[in-house]
Amino acid sequence: MPTQVNIHAAKTHFSQLLDRVSSGEEIVIAKAGKPIARLVPLESRKHQRRPGSAKGKISMAEDFNAPLPAEVLQVFEA
Repeated sequence: MPTQVNIHAAKTHFSQLLDRVSSGEEIVIAKAGKPIARLVPLESRKHQRRPGSAKGKISMAEDFNAPLPAEVLQVFEA
C-alpha cells in the first residue's frame, strides 16, 4: 500500500520523498486527507539507443533541397 503524505509534508520533505520513489516506493499526496496526486518511479527504458543504428536504412532523394515547383509554391502562398 502506498504511503500517504499531506501537501505540507510533501513540500517540506520533497527531496526525501523523491529518494524513496526512486527506490521503487509509491507516495500519495493528499489535501485534507483526500488523495490528489501520486508520485511513482519512472519506468526504465527497455533498451539503450545506439547512434547510427539506422545507417544504410534511410535514403534521401538527390533533389531533396531543390526549390519547389512554382505550382506548389503558389499553394503555400495563397
